Formats: sequence, C-alpha cells, structure tokens
Amino acid sequence: KESDVLCLFRLTPQPGVDPIEAAAAIAGESSTATWTVVWTDLLTACDVYRAKAYFVEEVPNKADEFFAFIAYECDLFEEGSIANLTASIIGNVFGFKAVKALRLEDMRIPYAYLKTFLGPATGVVVERERMDCFGRPLLGATVKPKLGLSGKNYGRVVYEGLRGGLDFLKDDENINSQPFMRWRERFLYVMEGINKAVAKTGQVKGSYLNVTAATMEDMYERAEYAKSVGSVIIMIDLVIGYTAIQTMAYWARKNDMILHLHRAGHSTYTRQKNHGINFRVICKWMRMSGVDHIHAGTVVGKLEGDPNAVKGFYDTLLLTSLKEDRNIGLFFDMDWASLRKCLPVASGGIHCGQMHQ
Repeated sequence: KESDVLCLFRLTPQPGVDPIEAAAAIAGESSTATWTVVWTDLLTACDVYRAKAYFVEEVPNKADEFFAFIAYECDLFEEGSIANLTASIIGNVFGFKAVKALRLEDMRIPYAYLKTFLGPATGVVVERERMDCFGRPLLGATVKPKLGLSGKNYGRVVYEGLRGGLDFLKDDENINSQPFMRWRERFLYVMEGINKAVAKTGQVKGSYLNVTAATMEDMYERAEYAKSVGSVIIMIDLVIGYTAIQTMAYWARKNDMILHLHRAGHSTYTRQKNHGINFRVICKWMRMSGVDHIHAGTVVGKLEGDPNAVKGFYDTLLLTSLKEDRNIGLFFDMDWASLRKCLPVASGGIHCGQMHQ
C-alpha cells in the first residue's frame, strides 16, 4: 500500500535454507511473530500488522544472494521516532541462524509517516543565506592534529584557516573535553579566532563546535554555552545514538542553531557489502531526524567511496523526491513530504591537489 514502509534487504541464506522462507521469517520477526505460535495471536489482527515479504529476486551476478522486499504496516511504528522504527526493522533479524548475512539496502518511507518528523530546521537555502555564499561549494576543513593541541593553539589554527579563505573549520569526532583541552577553553578560543577572522576579512565565518558528551545534560550544557558565546552551529557524532540525535535536533531547531552530524562509527555496519546497513538508509534516517549537515563521503580522498553510491547518498539528502535508479542504489520512488534538504559534506583526506578528479 502507499502507506506501507517498504524495506529492501540483501539476504544471504545459510546453505540449504530456502530464500523465500528466510525472507518470510525476517518479515515475521521484525513485526508480530516470535519463535513459536502463541495463543495471544488470536487477540490481535495479525493479518493486518504482520509484515509481508512480497517479492524475492536473485542479486545479479551473485549466486547465493537475494533481494527481499518487505512491506510494513505504518501503524507498527511510533510517530516521529527513529528509535522505534529501527528497533523493529533492524532489532533482532540480523542474528537469525537461518541467515548467513543480511543487509538493509534501502527503504521507502511513506508520506504519512514522514509528516510525523520535523526534518532539518535550517536546510541548504537558509544556511547559504546566513553565510551569504551562493554559486559555489562551502569550503571548510578540520583542525589537525585532532588531538593534543592546547585551547590557544587550537583557536590560532581556526583563525589562520578562516583568514586564509575557508568558510568554516570544525572539530573532529573525538574532540570533546580531554585533559589537554577542556570544552569551555576550546569554545572560547575558537570564537575568538572566528571573530578576529570576520573582522579581518569582512566575510561570514564559523566553526563547528562538537558538543558530544557522556550524557544529554552535558550536551545541553555545552550547546547552551556555544550559543551564549556567539556560535551559530554545533556538532554531534553519530555514535551518540538515534534518540540523542533527534533530541539535539529539536534543541537546535528551538534555539535557531545549525546542527552538523559527523558520521563517526558508521563504517562498523555500512562498509560490508553483504551485511549491515547501507549508508543511504542512514542518510534517510538522519534527514528525518532533523540534522542540517551530514558527512556523506566522496569519491577521492582517504576513505572508501564508489561514484554511483556516493551520488545516491547525495541525491537522498538533496532531492525533494527520489526516483528508482538501481545504478545509484535507489530501489524505490519516494517523496520527501516537504522535509527540508540536508547538506551533504564531502570529507576525508580531500586536498586541492585532487580538484581535477
């Protein structure tokens, strides 16, 4: 149905296991079924709420891999909750004995369910207006070395980079509040560097302040402080979890702050080609969650990046509607229901010597 959540799994069954039976088991386990028949099944409308594996096909040029298309009733998921959506779809099925490997390749989120999410508060157009920068990519860099600098030297790097022509600098994923540089010290010196660079160049400049911390209370404190010293953008890491990401997105929307997401840790479950989650699915979840930026990979640099796959990631974040195109990894048509665009960030060992590529 148009209101169903559709998922595409890449399924590698164990030898001797029928792929259709494996797909049906995945559909059942991720919705109403369990390991046995229970009498309480008679107390609910299982035919309505049970997910349906409606199509299974062989993966081209892969003898033991199959694409399993599964449809989920929209009412199975709490409105506006990435945590609940993911708990159902990826919660238990990846450990099935009958399955050698399983990968969530793509999802079609229905219009009605998308409307329960706020999406990015700022989006691409508003950020360009704030930066007064049009017609070219925004140019930024990460402070290096990522660990070990004092607050004063960190702020100096920010100033030199911004004065040299960058639009922004940013903290790296593991800069939080270590003994060599506490977070308050970093925030103050970074803002000093930004203000000096703005005065020197007459241009809008910024730096992404990483507020990732051990608890939500600590993250709120750091975000509030970043706002109080004049920052217009904060940063979080993917490893804080989906609920924390949505919570910080709500805070950023309420406080008129831009929210940057570093995809730290994603490769632990996105890099393997036959098991885990495709990064395009993470892109969809993060756009729904409401982050304004996300690292989305690049073809050049130090990190893995297939040109077609990366284009699929960028289209997922930037287009208002998606059309099926298996060449770039999009298996479903999908309308984004007026959710704002999420700005993809190309990163990972990029330098001016690669511009011809």
